[in-house]
Amino acid sequence: MKRRRTLKRFFLRILVAVVIGLLLAGAWIWVGVGRPYKGYAADEQFVEIPQGAGMYAIGRDLVDAGVVRDMATFRSAVTLSGRGRHLQAGEYRFDRAMSAREVVEKIARGEVYLRPLTFPEGLSIKQMAELYESKGFGPASAFKSAAANRELVGSVDRGARDLEGYLFPDTYNLSRRMTADQLVEKMVAGFDHALTPELRQQGDARGLSVRQLVTLASIVEKETGRPEERPVVAAVYANRLRIGMGLQCDPTVIYALDRVGRYNGNLTRADLLFDSPYNTYRYAGLPPGPIASPGRASLEAAAHPADVPYRYFVSRNDGSHVFATTLEEHNRNVQEYQVRYFRDRHQR
Repeated sequence: MKRRRTLKRFFLRILVAVVIGLLLAGAWIWVGVGRPYKGYAADEQFVEIPQGAGMYAIGRDLVDAGVVRDMATFRSAVTLSGRGRHLQAGEYRFDRAMSAREVVEKIARGEVYLRPLTFPEGLSIKQMAELYESKGFGPASAFKSAAANRELVGSVDRGARDLEGYLFPDTYNLSRRMTADQLVEKMVAGFDHALTPELRQQGDARGLSVRQLVTLASIVEKETGRPEERPVVAAVYANRLRIGMGLQCDPTVIYALDRVGRYNGNLTRADLLFDSPYNTYRYAGLPPGPIASPGRASLEAAAHPADVPYRYFVSRNDGSHVFATTLEEHNRNVQEYQVRYFRDRHQR
């Protein structure tokens, strides 16, 4: 009987020791996966997780990069999180000490490293290329070369010389390895999405090819930044086209001059005589192609111009315009909003 009690106490002590050991091990693991770690010397570290990579390969890459302390800590963090099947491929940026638990959660959420690049409405390929370079994404020449791939719009505009007008203005999130060609493909895809079948059908009903519709939209984009004016500006040019009247659009002349490096920021009367098919003061009808990348609203306006009789408009010098139907009315507006305005400013 005494021996049996002794054995019972012995096994009880062993059981208590095992439980305490398990608790200590669990506590050590819990603390370990929650302890911040930074084993790389640089300010930031990038880790690329390939598509289809298994947990061991992901952990090894993180350990080698100094993001996680060791494989045991990584495996414990994955097990405790229950996110082992949710680890996502992509490039990840680490710029501070992080616990293994935080690292696993970051990868499970798919917080891949992307840099935003915003192209405002109304930029030409040349201007987009300059922006692309200025933001540190690559040389302007690479963007221009990619934008020369007219095959990307071959299904909608077989006669396109390049992608002018077909690169949709938007904010694009770029990985560090995204090339100019890949970006341009995304921008063309954005254009295809924006120019809906309904807009194409409406343009066709108005006798406009896709290129003509986008060209008109690009002119509208350059002429006004006010949403409520876009359909009205589109109507002015549609009315002129209908009666065979010259468009006489300053932005087309500026585009023509800029293409050959002759635009210095000021448009003169002599510039209006510049011989170019894009000069709508010299040549009737729409120019040969778009002069910039229009946004969705300008595409809508070109396809659905306002039902107004206007044929003229002039700036009020505050971003808005005043519209007129007759030349006599337009001349009065020019006197009031241009001649008198600048004369009064000069006299102040």
